[in-house]
Amino acid sequence: MDKTFIIFKPDCMEQKHVGNVLSRFEAAGFTVIGCKMIRLSPQVLREHYAHVATKPFYPEIEQFMSSRPVIVMALQGANAVAKVRDLLGPTDSRKAAKGTIRGDFGTEMMKNVVHASDSDENARIELARFFKADELYAS
Repeated sequence: MDKTFIIFKPDCMEQKHVGNVLSRFEAAGFTVIGCKMIRLSPQVLREHYAHVATKPFYPEIEQFMSSRPVIVMALQGANAVAKVRDLLGPTDSRKAAKGTIRGDFGTEMMKNVVHASDSDENARIELARFFKADELYAS
């Protein structure tokens, strides 16, 4: 079984969509193998968003992502990365079809409900960044 990493972003937390989003992941056959609520520090955000940390829009990302505690989660299931991204829809919620998580709950590019790993390699990196090995309970 494959694993992937997600963050229930501040907009998801504020709008109280966590239960709705999680139920969609579970209905799609995923198992939660790790979960915790954290506040993302500037240091962790710079590491997590290193690919855009030098861009002029990065401060807005950091401000948004640190604006309130978030839930980080590890999911396990067949073809986890691709399947989760299909459930989410495109990164820009305004372009996401109704019926996808972002199409139903997101409002814009940044306020798109959930961050999800975009490759198996990044899933491994992100899971290791946010979870210690003994915090994951693979079935």
